[in-house]
Amino acid sequence: MLSKFDILDESISIFFRVEVGVKPVNHRYAWVLVWLGLGLQVSPSAWGQDAMDRLKPDWLRNMREARERFQRDRQPTSIDDKYREVRANLHVHSELSHDSRGKIDDIVAAAKRAGTEVLMFTEHPSKEKDFYLDGHQGMRDGVLLIPGAEMKGMLVYPTLSLRQYESSEPIDLARLVRSRGGHAFLSHLEERMDWEIPGLSGVEIYNTHADFKKQKRMVESMKNPLWLVKLAEQVKEYPQEVFSALQSYPSDYLARWDVLCQSAPHTGVAANDAHQNVGVRIRLENADSVAVEDPLGEVLLHLPRLLAATAIKIPKDAKVDDVLFSLQLDPYEYSLRHAGTHLLVEDLTRDAVWDALEQGRAFVAFDWLADAKGFRSQLVDRSKGETYPLGSQVAWRKELSWAAEAPLECQWRLIRNGVCIAEKSNFKFEEPLIEPGVYRIEAWLMVGEEKLPWVISNPIYVRGGDDGR
Repeated sequence: MLSKFDILDESISIFFRVEVGVKPVNHRYAWVLVWLGLGLQVSPSAWGQDAMDRLKPDWLRNMREARERFQRDRQPTSIDDKYREVRANLHVHSELSHDSRGKIDDIVAAAKRAGTEVLMFTEHPSKEKDFYLDGHQGMRDGVLLIPGAEMKGMLVYPTLSLRQYESSEPIDLARLVRSRGGHAFLSHLEERMDWEIPGLSGVEIYNTHADFKKQKRMVESMKNPLWLVKLAEQVKEYPQEVFSALQSYPSDYLARWDVLCQSAPHTGVAANDAHQNVGVRIRLENADSVAVEDPLGEVLLHLPRLLAATAIKIPKDAKVDDVLFSLQLDPYEYSLRHAGTHLLVEDLTRDAVWDALEQGRAFVAFDWLADAKGFRSQLVDRSKGETYPLGSQVAWRKELSWAAEAPLECQWRLIRNGVCIAEKSNFKFEEPLIEPGVYRIEAWLMVGEEKLPWVISNPIYVRGGDDGR
């Protein structure tokens, strides 16, 4: 016997062929479908599983249990330094952007639940608001807010209004922002792998939206607007696990970053691309039809009431404009927790945050899997008793070793000039360096048979010769 979902699938298929044809659907709606795993494809280097498998109840349950186990198994780390560790989220949008309705109080509250202490906004420039003068800045309920914009292929954090420079070429805009003491990070690397802009602060080494772009069967998946009803209960029970199921190892980003770091230091940061605009709402439009809308209120399509009733409950006394079903797939809390940029700062101020980004004292972590606070990595000169934090530029000598420690037992990968040169498993890692190079380290966690990327450090630049060149 066919289930109501089998009937729904066939009915919607017929509906689209007859009523919609091949008319494109709003791109945010595509995200909804991809997020829920319709025909999902993931790079083979991700976790060895298709996201459809990861969105099944067994995987979600096992991942929840693993996350709880990681929380119980945490141990304090012994590496000490003079810096305070704070967690930051870059590439965040609010209602100042055309594609978000996020209120600042709600975003700050979500950040606190996610363990974030610094929010670095990247609004889309508009004629109505000046993202710098009108942007979110200063301390708010213990969270530091820094205004910025996503423009010209970059995340820019200026020290002045850029209204009169919005038509500038990327290289000129970056030069202006940097010359005035601001920051500029190359964004969405998948769209601009050949870009080389002198003097950039750094690059995104992970971008949540880029994971969605890897899904080759997305167009086909867009044909079923009510499929997400099937997973509504799982989304409700495992919101973080469902959100983070699309995470893959950003091998393309990292390969390009490794190349860029050969010519000049580039601080690597995580990009949340948080909007809180992915989801669906089904509203009773009139006695005979319902409207399927996105979180911004845009109508994606209209469905016959009878068809919608095969998947959702419609009360007999439902009134026009009543919301019959609502599901938000990217609440700020889960988006912000998914990945973060951990900074080693002297205090919680904008200048201290900017100094850490300038110097590269940072690492990227997928904190949804396990809180990475306490992770430390540095270069050690045992003969002199000296240590050098992430981002340092150090003259080569034989006494140098790379040391790292994490609050969880993990699998370490030491990478030199983009090539893994050492792998070990433990809470701690130490490896003598035998030649100059650009070094960074990764930490991975095991969940059953799966090996999951957890932490990606910024490099330390070991230059050839005693003069550091």
